Amino acid sequence: MENLNETGLTQILRFELAGEHYAFDVLKAREVLSMVKVTPLPSSMEFLSGVINLRGSVIPVVDLRKKFNLPVVADTVDTSIIIAELVVEGETTVIGAVVDAVKGVMRCEESDLESAPRFGMKMNANLIQAIAKKDGSFIIILDANKVFSEKELWLLKDEVGGSSQTSVGS
Repeated sequence: MENLNETGLTQILRFELAGEHYAFDVLKAREVLSMVKVTPLPSSMEFLSGVINLRGSVIPVVDLRKKFNLPVVADTVDTSIIIAELVVEGETTVIGAVVDAVKGVMRCEESDLESAPRFGMKMNANLIQAIAKKDGSFIIILDANKVFSEKELWLLKDEVGGSSQTSVGS
């Protein structure tokens, strides 16, 4: 397992999907929004919900339930959008990720972290940076840069109109 403390991963942003606990490195999360209206786009990617206007920028929004082939449920008052900032080939890309609920920021000690098993997983183990053991439950820490592959991010940029941070109304 890559030493997560060397990568700066000591704090994670916890969220829920289908009753399971997941997280991203808190440094990848720019902000968390309550669910807002997402404008759908004709898309070849089923997991692309559409776009939102975030302070004048067009941000693509991905439904992580669909991305991970989890059962889709209706939005609730807890449904949130995590605005993540990813770097692809040296270029910063901002993307929204719909989750069932955000549970907050949590500190992880090295002793809390283990490598992901390489078999028996519902999702590609390469997407998992580590698994944290906290308070008798497991939190799957996702590698945000791998959850959204380079190819998918370029496709999203093309579908949204050239850039995930296109200015609206300019």
